[in-house]
Amino acid sequence: MIQVTRTIALADDEIRLNFVRASGPGGQNVNKVSTAVELRFNAAGSPAFSDETRERLMKLAGRRLTREGEIVLFADRFRTQERNRQDAIDRLVELIRRAAHRPAIRKATKPTLASKKRRLDAKKQRGKIKAMRRPTATD
Repeated sequence: MIQVTRTIALADDEIRLNFVRASGPGGQNVNKVSTAVELRFNAAGSPAFSDETRERLMKLAGRRLTREGEIVLFADRFRTQERNRQDAIDRLVELIRRAAHRPAIRKATKPTLASKKRRLDAKKQRGKIKAMRRPTATD
């Protein structure tokens, strides 16, 4: 059981991990040991989310989301299988936490009377400065 937030927890069987050979540093070991991790999580079918959280998660996943609604994360930053596994899980948890956060709804407000006055005063002041640059009739 992976606890994401106070209300969201993922069952271990919801996440599938495949270990594959990684590219990059590792010397001879890179050709022998499958250290990279491909994590698959079925976001569309998971019972852990509300519909709006699921929708935000699928939007945040972007190109990591398949047509079937699976999120696929590939982790190969580290040289050990365990660290890559933990990295993939941490990235999934962070993605779900971002999706679980409901953005604040913007409430339209009107400018205050004082702010309108300040804006008009600034415009008048700027106009005076520009008026001073113009040539006078005696020039």
